[in-house]
Amino acid sequence: MTPDSRLREEICILAKSMFDRGLTGGSTGNISARTENGGLLVSPTGSSFGRLDPARLSHFDATGRLIGGAPPTKEMPLHAAFYDTRANTGAVVHLHACHSVAWSLMPGVDPDNFLPPLTPYAIMKLGKVKLLPFFLPGDPAIGTALRGLLGKRAAVMLANHGPVVAGKDVDSACNAIEELEDTARLAILMRGYDANMLTPEQVQNIVTKFNVEWDT
Repeated sequence: MTPDSRLREEICILAKSMFDRGLTGGSTGNISARTENGGLLVSPTGSSFGRLDPARLSHFDATGRLIGGAPPTKEMPLHAAFYDTRANTGAVVHLHACHSVAWSLMPGVDPDNFLPPLTPYAIMKLGKVKLLPFFLPGDPAIGTALRGLLGKRAAVMLANHGPVVAGKDVDSACNAIEELEDTARLAILMRGYDANMLTPEQVQNIVTKFNVEWDT
């Protein structure tokens, strides 16, 4: 099996796992990963995470030219923005995850630090998550907004839409976006309670200990 074949299989296996557990439904969500030769494999437009076909993944060469597979997701501008602004990006995942979308609708959410400090793991895997305003799905302005962050965030939340996370590879990107969704779920469960959140000192200790990107 070639490296590209293994990557195709991994994308489809991880996507189906997220679909089967209800992290994105129907034909929602999209995923991409960098190939060994600098190209991209991308989930096709209108495809379901539960039924991705490795052979039909959109295949781009290193110059950004589509060279095989089905037409790509309409959210290519947001994927391209991460690859172009974060040199260590090896994969990007976007879901329509229920709890993170619900948390984006809540009043009082900090747009510069979307997730409350409930556990160390979201901090370790995501850094600060930026809440972006609502855009029409597929709007190139999403990519423009991401580029405006100058590569300082590995994860963003599209208001009323869903999270987007970049990682060094497809496995780490998927793990991180699941942590984002889990933390949003915890935030909703604890809303209205006087929760014992991590203190600023504890957050800083996590950032220092695990060398977390923590844009201020």
